[in-house]
Amino acid sequence: MKLVIIIISLLLCGCNVIDVHPYDCNIKGERDINRRNIIRIEQALVGKKEFTFAFISDTQRWYDQTQEAVSDINGREVDFVVHGGDLTDFGITKEFLWQRDILCTLNVPWVTVIGNHDCLGSGEQAFEAVFGEQNFHFTAGNVLFVCLNTNAMEFNYSTPVPDFGYLGKLIKNIPPNVDKTVFLMHARPFAYGFNNNVAHIFDYYVRSFPNVQFCLFGHEHAIMQEDLFDNGTMYYGVSNIDKHKYYIFKIKESGYEYEIVEF
Repeated sequence: MKLVIIIISLLLCGCNVIDVHPYDCNIKGERDINRRNIIRIEQALVGKKEFTFAFISDTQRWYDQTQEAVSDINGREVDFVVHGGDLTDFGITKEFLWQRDILCTLNVPWVTVIGNHDCLGSGEQAFEAVFGEQNFHFTAGNVLFVCLNTNAMEFNYSTPVPDFGYLGKLIKNIPPNVDKTVFLMHARPFAYGFNNNVAHIFDYYVRSFPNVQFCLFGHEHAIMQEDLFDNGTMYYGVSNIDKHKYYIFKIKESGYEYEIVEF
């Protein structure tokens, strides 16, 4: 009996003998990242009609390159950063935490949507624990940012992705100060993973929002600019961070400008 107790004690106390499951969703450190940073963005840009933000995406497994991008962004004048999803490769809890800790070294607030890789395993639950809701919105000055889960394939098309119920409710409750709209998503319409049976319905909902400036997406690991529906609504795709590129957008009183940054 004494020998059994000694063995059990050694197992419990030994370093690296017992480890948690990679999908355990045991979250340590900062949580609720999106909500807390949205408060910062909205407060900092009250009444503003011009501001600048950076757009990155698909930082999965490229931790050094993500840190390089953060350092580059920190050397520029931007008001906030948006991330197009796929922080992780396998949806493992530690991947979310590693990326969170790197991105939290940004000098400005940042938010992220969920990517298809972020939905693997228990990634959906880990994402919500660390970052918050899968569909959310915020205002930056007079611009409404609508941030969506568009990874329909990861939900076997059994969950409303995109969530038109969410969009319909939001359309009816546009904040009074909003003059323009920007959309952020991971998978764009007509891409692999999007529910393309509803692509044109999605476009209808998008164009129901006030003065849509453009839509942003990741997922395809390439710089892209397309008018997907030939109706003037531009979609801008950004490459994975390993290609050392990201966008900077400047919202102006009239229109917008963008720059592709290489770092």
